Amino acid sequence: MRGAVSWTDREVELLTITLDLLRQHGYDRLSVEAVAVQAKASKSTVYRRWPTKADLVLAAFIEGTRVSAVPPRTGSLRGDLLAMGAGVCNHAREHGATMRAVLNEMSHNPRLSEAMQKEFVHQRKLVIEEVLAEAIERGEIDAPIDDEIFDLMPGYLVFRSLISGRAPTQETVRILVDQVLLPSLGFTGQS
Repeated sequence: MRGAVSWTDREVELLTITLDLLRQHGYDRLSVEAVAVQAKASKSTVYRRWPTKADLVLAAFIEGTRVSAVPPRTGSLRGDLLAMGAGVCNHAREHGATMRAVLNEMSHNPRLSEAMQKEFVHQRKLVIEEVLAEAIERGEIDAPIDDEIFDLMPGYLVFRSLISGRAPTQETVRILVDQVLLPSLGFTGQS
């Protein structure tokens, strides 16, 4: 992730290859050797940067979704939430197989689970905190905001995308934003 970690061009290439292979073969069949072969690198090069396959997969997942870790800054809370929701839906479509693999591996890999919390979930929380702080500055909502609200949109949209088999649509995002999030946040509609 480029805000927290600065990847070299070669590292980004390795992470991109990892994501591609993960999509094709799943976590269990992914090997560091396959990544190294496709990238024309040695296994030691990969292991020097990412000591375990779990570290490599997590880094690839984070790099693959880092664009969504930037506040959309549409000028309104509603616009920001709609843009964030659309981003979650797009990422779930593009990286669904990877997300399933990472979630599955997290269930029995405490180290990966901890890294996911520190590297991925925390970054997403910082984005929503920034979006909400800007909404408070614009007078659209009042402070304080309950931390429980942070997981509502991504949690529901990822659930719909990966578990329920009912991919969310733009209408799903709109209803979630207009009928659940904005009322929960005390949105005034003023800016």
